[in-house]
Amino acid sequence: MGRRLRDGREVLVVHGEHGEVRVPLEIAASYRARTKGLLGRDGVDGAMLLTPAGSVHTFRMRMPIDVAYLDRGLRVIAVRTMAPGRLGLPRLRSRH
Repeated sequence: MGRRLRDGREVLVVHGEHGEVRVPLEIAASYRARTKGLLGRDGVDGAMLLTPAGSVHTFRMRMPIDVAYLDRGLRVIAVRTMAPGRLGLPRLRSRH
């Protein structure tokens, strides 16, 4: 990856079988931003990247979320849909 991520907004480019898809990305890299995450929101425009993060929870959240666990190279290693009020299992190789 090469660079350290900081809080902010960027564009995520997903390469798939049918070409590229560009998705708005919110990065939560600081302790404060990761702690707040999606709390108090009714939705998210695009995606949120929590880094570093080996596991996630949906306590006090208003909506179910799709969680993609990423390794150091930002490759997807697992995907789960989590309902509000759940604790996700830690993924050993997950970094984001």
